Amino acid sequence: MKALILSGGKGTRLRPITHTSAKQLVPVANKPILFFAIEAIRSAGIRDIGIIVGETAAEIEAAVGDGAAFGVQTTYIRQEAPLGLAHAVKIAEPFLGDSSFVMYLGDNFIKDGITSLVREFEDERPNSQILLARVPNPSDFGVAEIVGGKVVGLEEKPKHPKSDYALVGVYMFDATIFEAVKAIRPSARGELEITDAIQHLITSGRDVRSHVIKGWWKDTGKLEDMLEANRVALSGIERRIEGSVDERTRLIGDVIVEKGAVIQNSELRGPLIIGAGTLVQDSYVGPFTAVAHSCRIVASEIEFSIVLEESRLEHLHRRVEGSLIGKNVRITQAPARPRAYRFMVGDNSEIQVPE
Repeated sequence: MKALILSGGKGTRLRPITHTSAKQLVPVANKPILFFAIEAIRSAGIRDIGIIVGETAAEIEAAVGDGAAFGVQTTYIRQEAPLGLAHAVKIAEPFLGDSSFVMYLGDNFIKDGITSLVREFEDERPNSQILLARVPNPSDFGVAEIVGGKVVGLEEKPKHPKSDYALVGVYMFDATIFEAVKAIRPSARGELEITDAIQHLITSGRDVRSHVIKGWWKDTGKLEDMLEANRVALSGIERRIEGSVDERTRLIGDVIVEKGAVIQNSELRGPLIIGAGTLVQDSYVGPFTAVAHSCRIVASEIEFSIVLEESRLEHLHRRVEGSLIGKNVRITQAPARPRAYRFMVGDNSEIQVPE
């Protein structure tokens, strides 16, 4: 089998972070979400991976390279415009050839990986296997209609969904999918929808199976989903202290302090990770926080948050929580009166201040 990872999306729901960074490279537990997808595919025994890229192609290619660091081989396939998931399959046909393949959306996070699902597909050999999860908001997803345990219909982001079974961002196909993507027409939003292509397989009498996943899954397109994915990823870590921690610091629970990090007179309450070269001084870092490399947290408190590289939180009088802080950000206490909030904020930002 081969794999196809889709990494061409713009990530509009994570702006302003994604104004300057591909959404698939926003990290959870200090690892880009895309890397989890590559590792899940490799663990399933697949080594040949095509990556669909768009406007952020250079950044994706710089991060992943030829795949050797992950034990895989990568081929980059340029999608000139976001014309839909089925369009991505269509333009990847020269790479995929007659192989069966896994299609994995690069901003999805599946805690337990996909190895057992790939084995099931290889053993049973349907034309397609789709993964489903029950969700409280099916109108935000592609939705499957199930009758007697079989998939009889699919609809993309329906206003009146016929079930609460959402399509998880991992699909498995054999070469019959190419007939389907060539037969369908663009939807009202101008895209070739993968739901329409799978519906074409069903209507044509092809064998389309479904598997309802029981483990944890998230489409990490929104802030709250990124934070939840970060929480889940950190829940599985084991304590590792490679940096410098002084005797006045308290470490509680599963804490990772990477090489070159310095922790002074602080409390770290895990699970959390402090990146290489980061300084934490006179501060509290609480559970489910990932601080990237080369940051400074001084006389401040933070928990349940993600902090990207080279950012600074200094002398803050209130705890920061539930936040995604971008690269090279400075959040500091104003040094002089008049006491006021002072912001330099980019497009599509969101700031909440206490009463």
